[in-house]
Amino acid sequence: MTSQMSRRGKQYLQTARTLLRTAQTMTDEAIARQLQLLAEDYERRAEKASLIDAATALARSAANTSASEW
Repeated sequence: MTSQMSRRGKQYLQTARTLLRTAQTMTDEAIARQLQLLAEDYERRAEKASLIDAATALARSAANTSASEW
C-alpha cells in the first residue's frame, strides 16, 4: 500500500473491511468466500485509486507551476 491513501482509496478500504466483517458472520461458506473475493477486489481498487489520485494531483501541480512561470 502507498504511504498516503487518497480519500477515494480510504472509502474503498472501508468498504473492503465491511465486506470482510460481513463474510466472517456468514454461515454459508460459498457466500462468505464471494464476499472475501469482493473485499480483495476493493482493496486493489483502493490502491489503484490512490495511485491515480496521486498522479493526478502531481500533474495538476506541475501544470500550475508551468502556468505560473509564464
